[in-house]
Amino acid sequence: MSADAEDSGGPATGPLSGLLVADFSRILAGPYATMLLADLGAEVVKVEGPHGDDTRTWQPPVRDGVSTYYMGANRNKRSVALDLKDPADQAVAQELARRADVFVENFKPGGLARFGLDYDAVARTNPGVVYASVSGFGSAPEGASLPGYDLIVQAISGFMSLTGDPAGSPYRGGVALFDVMAGLHATIGVLSALNHRHATGRGQHIEVNLLSSALSGLVNQTSAYVAGGVVPFRMGNSHPSLFPYEPLPCADGDLIVTAGNNGQFRKLVEVLGVPELADDPRFSRNEDRTANRDELRPLLVERLRTRTKQEWFRDIIGAGVPCGPINTIDQGVAFAQEVGLDPVVEVGEGAAAVPTVRNPITFSETPPAYRLPPPGLDEHGAEIRRWLSAPEEEAR
Repeated sequence: MSADAEDSGGPATGPLSGLLVADFSRILAGPYATMLLADLGAEVVKVEGPHGDDTRTWQPPVRDGVSTYYMGANRNKRSVALDLKDPADQAVAQELARRADVFVENFKPGGLARFGLDYDAVARTNPGVVYASVSGFGSAPEGASLPGYDLIVQAISGFMSLTGDPAGSPYRGGVALFDVMAGLHATIGVLSALNHRHATGRGQHIEVNLLSSALSGLVNQTSAYVAGGVVPFRMGNSHPSLFPYEPLPCADGDLIVTAGNNGQFRKLVEVLGVPELADDPRFSRNEDRTANRDELRPLLVERLRTRTKQEWFRDIIGAGVPCGPINTIDQGVAFAQEVGLDPVVEVGEGAAAVPTVRNPITFSETPPAYRLPPPGLDEHGAEIRRWLSAPEEEAR
């Protein structure tokens, strides 16, 4: 962008440096995708309505009066507030779209057409654009009008039917996981389309929807029905195809204990002091352990209850068998720090610095960069308008 942009956040670096992303998305799926692109060096302009992204008001919790939900998906971006019903602002949006390498939106399917910002309109003046649309249920007439909140998709996809106590009510996941999955799928789609453009010079329209992301992300559970004709059911913390693979009680609380293969099970029972269980015909193979879990579980629990979860965690992990305590979020962040993942990075300088969660991808040559804290509404509006009003050859 402009020299002003570089002064406010430093020049973008990373594998996507030089790409301009017009971000017309809000809430989570789209903003999460564009934040990942921004971390990798893309210049992201976040276009917001006059009242801003909905998640600015999703509070508590807050940091310095700003929603932490909003902060979690909007670093490394510049914000401009545009009223698309206003002809002057609409022209600014169209010029941004004309210059963009990537355009991301999650309006209702067809909702941007009246502003001249649908794919066909943008591609007429920008044929190389990679245009990504994120919706709840796709663009076919039957699904286009349905609202696309993550919780609704958790219910409709069948996910909630799998989550919770078998004797209780279905539960939602503790995070908007299908928004996150759709954001990841959108990111994969954008990067794939950019590679195609590099080879051919042609852009294209990418469509991602939460329900398809959910059905894909349910992997073995949807496969059980599609390939096996089996409708999975709620099993609490148990796994339909593995045992042990669930919390088991120790002297002072539960420990997740897993044995993904026969070798791990043999190591586990050796550590527990009951090596004979590995050769018991009821438990020697995974399919036997799964079928006879009600007989095996009390035998494992009898041993685990003799010591604390931390003592067992140390010894079971030491034997090469996966296990882990059930942490709170603060304990999870602390554990990531203990194992050298450095999960928290500060974005910005001095008192204005904002702690955020590190991008999960590690590159040996082109690491993610953390240049800009989540922007205030229209924080960069004047800068972006000046840049878009200049001839493109001068602005670059």
